[in-house]
Amino acid sequence: MPEVTRTYEVRTFGCQMNVHDSERMAGLLEQAGYVRAGKDAETADVVVFNTCAVRENADNRLYGNLGQLAPKKAARPGMQIAVGGCLAQKDRDTITRRAPWVDVVFGTHNVGKLPVLLERARVQREAQVEIAESLEAFPSTLPTRRESPYAAWVSVSVGCNNTCTFCIVPALRGKEKDRRPGDVLAEVEALVAEGVLEITLLGQNVNAYGSDMGDRQAFSKLLRACGRIDGLERVRFTSPHPRDFTDDVIEAMAETENVMPQLHMPLQSGSSRVLKAMRRSYRQERYLGIIEKVRAAMPDAAISTDIIVGFPGETEEDFQETLHVVREARFAQAFTFQYSKRPGTPAAEMEGQVPKEVVQERYERLVALQEEISWSENKRQVGRTVEVLVAEGEGRKDDATRRLSGRAPDNRLVHFARPAEPVRPGDMVTVEISYAAPHHLLAEAPPSAVRRTRAGDAWELRNAAPAEPKGVLLGLPTVGAPAPAPAAQPGGGGCSVC
Repeated sequence: MPEVTRTYEVRTFGCQMNVHDSERMAGLLEQAGYVRAGKDAETADVVVFNTCAVRENADNRLYGNLGQLAPKKAARPGMQIAVGGCLAQKDRDTITRRAPWVDVVFGTHNVGKLPVLLERARVQREAQVEIAESLEAFPSTLPTRRESPYAAWVSVSVGCNNTCTFCIVPALRGKEKDRRPGDVLAEVEALVAEGVLEITLLGQNVNAYGSDMGDRQAFSKLLRACGRIDGLERVRFTSPHPRDFTDDVIEAMAETENVMPQLHMPLQSGSSRVLKAMRRSYRQERYLGIIEKVRAAMPDAAISTDIIVGFPGETEEDFQETLHVVREARFAQAFTFQYSKRPGTPAAEMEGQVPKEVVQERYERLVALQEEISWSENKRQVGRTVEVLVAEGEGRKDDATRRLSGRAPDNRLVHFARPAEPVRPGDMVTVEISYAAPHHLLAEAPPSAVRRTRAGDAWELRNAAPAEPKGVLLGLPTVGAPAPAPAAQPGGGGCSVC
């Protein structure tokens, strides 16, 4: 273990699963005696990259970042750099060959070894590369340093049993492995006891939960069980797969009071021919049928999705089918991606790779259509009264506009006027929506009610603590509802958005 207090920084790329893994890495480092580097720190003593391998430019992005750190490391004896995550699992020894100043390389299955590997590299003065081929311990058994005291990810499974031709994630994360329901619920109850109001159940294919336990209704049962936990006000989940989205899940969502009226369901393509080439195991009719059932059960549900443009062999007719589904589904939000060829995936070797200029033109048409729909759907919210979970860091212009921000039950971002009384992140405010933009809502009048919560108390307690935290804190990377992964990150629909 470190002989003196050393600082650390974890830089995360990719999906929600990576964000959650980074919380584990931070928890492990703090348990080992490291202290998180301040925001103004130029360079931490230990910099950890938690990488994503989904998009084609992932490699360039990593080595660009490593190259920027090389002179800083040379000027600071004792500084260490570690690389983990999906790209580390895939590239292994390549990383230390291309960036010999890296001290530790570890994979998706052995996150728990990070402090040991750092210490071994320090003592032996040579790079440590350790990539486990299978999961050593379920990640939720590891200590966690969460970023927020009131909203948290809770993993229900790791790995994926799908074989999508564009996705390399199953090869890097392994086969799906489910946690026991009792373990999941015990973690949720512990989080609630610490002040958490909202949890997001997380899995590479979350609604396939129960497949290795022989219970096809395990996920709907889990949702209903979460509904019986006192003090848990909001339950979300990401990301489901249309193949496994069954009626009992829709019924559980509609009938469980604290399950929010929000669904993120990846489409990837509206063309049944392209879906077959992707090995997505559902077709356009099946997808739209699920949307119809969800709308019937929860008329006000906000539905978001992921879409890939330019998959190999996609014709203009195929693309028109995608536009048709977008018009029919009327998504509140869509994360759109230009197809990114990924070595090691079947799609990378397919004939009919679509020219870049064609992909770009289709992408722009899709974005324009979805922007129009998002704005139209948001305008329908004007005049409605909603309870917003106050967030920290969601509104980048909040200081300039003297507003606060948070998430409505359907996960829409709401900016609202500051009330006269103090409001803390984690508290709830009741506001009336007065204006809609494509990507946010605005309540120009002050809140009609402010509800102070245990979560706000937890936030206040945490921020009154010393600047250098000790032990493990609870929370989430962004305050309020965990936001869907940014469009530039997941890419290609893989990695927990499949």
